[in-house]
Amino acid sequence: VYIRKHPLEIPPPSEKDWLKDDEEDFFLQDPDRKRDALPQPFRMINKLVMLVFENAMEIIERREMLREAQKLKVQPTKCFPTAEFQVTGRANCLAVSGKYIFVGLSVGLSAFKVSDCKEVCAWDAVKTEICAIHALDLGNECHVLLAVDEMGLVWLFCFHKESFVLIKILNEVEDISRRSTCVEVVLSPGGDYAGVLLQGNTKAWLEIYRLPKDSWLKEMEKSPGAAAGLACRERRSSWTSVGDIFLLQESPVSANKADAKLSLPVLLLKVKPPKPITGSSFKSPLDALKKVDDDSMLGLGYNHLIKDSQWEQQEAIFCSTYRDYLEAEGERESKEEIPRHATFHFLLPSWILQVGPEMKVQPGVPAGISVHWDGSHNFCLYLLNRPLKEKVDSDPKPDVVWPCAAPIACSAVSSCSRYLALACEDATITIWDKHLGYPLSVTAILEERLIRSIYFL
Repeated sequence: VYIRKHPLEIPPPSEKDWLKDDEEDFFLQDPDRKRDALPQPFRMINKLVMLVFENAMEIIERREMLREAQKLKVQPTKCFPTAEFQVTGRANCLAVSGKYIFVGLSVGLSAFKVSDCKEVCAWDAVKTEICAIHALDLGNECHVLLAVDEMGLVWLFCFHKESFVLIKILNEVEDISRRSTCVEVVLSPGGDYAGVLLQGNTKAWLEIYRLPKDSWLKEMEKSPGAAAGLACRERRSSWTSVGDIFLLQESPVSANKADAKLSLPVLLLKVKPPKPITGSSFKSPLDALKKVDDDSMLGLGYNHLIKDSQWEQQEAIFCSTYRDYLEAEGERESKEEIPRHATFHFLLPSWILQVGPEMKVQPGVPAGISVHWDGSHNFCLYLLNRPLKEKVDSDPKPDVVWPCAAPIACSAVSSCSRYLALACEDATITIWDKHLGYPLSVTAILEERLIRSIYFL
């Protein structure tokens, strides 16, 4: 029999066995679990391991939510090439016109059919590198092409019955020192006109050509032998059985190399950038009025009576008034330079570009062009049906001038040619209805923004 030697007392607490961190939750633990209370440093290790698992589960849940949200979005269609074909040299650019694909190569031009991707013709008489192509379908298996080479020369081709015909090099000159380079080429809808922006050593200008497409079609039909083109090679194609790779094999038989004598394009306009406005040389208002044709439109601001001394006095007053601001920004002398780049569009007849009764207007044929030069406030409109007595080399005056509150940064014309968008450097966008002749909306963007380009969707 066991007999207690000491009286019955409450045993003293043993603090060394207490749980220091989880004292409040100690009574919630299961008494059957003998290893609830871990000694140090295992409790710290347990906490770190559980923290790692919890963070991992949060990352997994977040990624699963993103994956589910991605599945709900419309997935873009993945397109894979259906055929592969090889070309001679390096392909730099391409243009699609009708049922043909025209490719600019490092050694010339090539034409392929859209239906079977077979090469039908190639032009490499000069071995020049083509950097840009613009093509347009004229109907009756005839296409007009404007190709720009590495030297900035503009080559005008007519593609008829699967053969190239070189018509003219638009900016070719005998004196190399006077050679100009092409900056931009635009074909009008329908192929009636072509615009070429050229740059020389110290100046830039815009040339507008009328393309005699009706004469080309008649001349092609009259001389089918000459329509075979310049240095045009036919190539036969073969499909390989592995991977459906389209290979081209050159045929030893060359096509007719006769030069087709086609009508040359006619130079209609040669638009030069506006000159900087300087002091007036007129002695009286009557002398200035004599230079004005009529009072039916606004001009470019050259016929004024402000002297050079007045300009200088105004600039001196401005500099003295805002001297602190000019010094803070770093005073820089601003020299007015002649702009070297322009944006132009072909426009159909409308209220803002009215054509006189003596001029014939065809539906779908552009009646004029709009031009604005970099840094200019004026949006100039020129009629294309100009009288023949006016010399081409003379600097033509615009038929309509729209002065804007700020320099025009960029512009765009809708595909239907009805709406015109003008964006100025003060971040203001104006949408015009050209048929009705009034603005539809004016939107001001934040002043800190600068609009670089604008497009109609």
